[in-house]
Amino acid sequence: MSAFSTSTSILSPSQRRRRLRVPTPSSSNLINNHSTLHFTVNNEKQLNRFNTVAPLSGAAGSASTSTTTCWVEFGEKVSGEWDGFGADFTAEGKPTELPEYVVPEAYREWEVKVFDWQTQCPTLAQSQSQSLAYKTIKLLPTVGCEADAATVHTIQERNISAAAAFAYQWSGSYVAVWQNQMMELEHCLIHPRNKESRVRIIQLLELPGLKLSSVRVFVEQWYGPFRNGDQLGGCSVRDSAFAATQPLEASQVSGLWESTSAVANFHPSQNKMIQHVGDERSSKSLRDEDDLILLPKQLWCSVKKADDNLDTCCEVGWLLDEGRAITAKCILSSSAELKEIAIADETRL
Repeated sequence: MSAFSTSTSILSPSQRRRRLRVPTPSSSNLINNHSTLHFTVNNEKQLNRFNTVAPLSGAAGSASTSTTTCWVEFGEKVSGEWDGFGADFTAEGKPTELPEYVVPEAYREWEVKVFDWQTQCPTLAQSQSQSLAYKTIKLLPTVGCEADAATVHTIQERNISAAAAFAYQWSGSYVAVWQNQMMELEHCLIHPRNKESRVRIIQLLELPGLKLSSVRVFVEQWYGPFRNGDQLGGCSVRDSAFAATQPLEASQVSGLWESTSAVANFHPSQNKMIQHVGDERSSKSLRDEDDLILLPKQLWCSVKKADDNLDTCCEVGWLLDEGRAITAKCILSSSAELKEIAIADETRL
């Protein structure tokens, strides 16, 4: 998977036509309900204000590779053509239907609800400078896999030079903080055993107050080196629409977990807002199911205030196997200033 470049730049997009597969009408398009389970955990007094116990002894350390080397590794893994599906969810985790005007008439006649966009995300990192640019391209849905293609609906272009903060890991995972009228926390997690599979979970927070407004999820796979989106999409996409599929069960992620985190610390006085998550630490954390927003594809997220009501912890997670997950989190102050970003491997105790 070698898609890293030192000179290519993202070009302005042309309005081209793409083929798009939307599932044929079936019960899978309906929202599945799930039961809420309840757990109690002892020794809660040992937990701090984010339900995290003190770090395990001997766990602190610094990254052995240089920042430059880590950026090169990161760039090689994050660059390329990432295609898949994306959907919006409410703050309660319910999928949001696509606007009626973009849904084919046949689906409206069949009263089939459509929740997912097919998406492309051409991404390019530069090795000579810590630069990363990418586009999120949404394609209009069509019925089936027809020869006449769907047109591009919207294109959002982003460059991390405009981010309020950015933290990356050599694996290709990253967290970006975008701030305008709202704050967007974009968590990108690469599957540790399949570098061609990733998810992007974006938490949209109201300002001030840091109340969760909605969640945006992209489930993507790597389809080749960077081509600025100029490659076959549609029926060649290996994944399928997911928004209305069964969400994760609370019982699978609630309880006590042990994690090894790579951490980057941020301070308002510093100018370095692009950082490698280099410092490692181990800890234990307790997840209460009442704090969880349960999503499809074995995903979840949460926005939790500290006990003193000062800091806010915004977390996303991806359950890989029973009792194993990867997570990303941001710690924000009461004035919405970023304090910490962490990417962790976790094991359930």
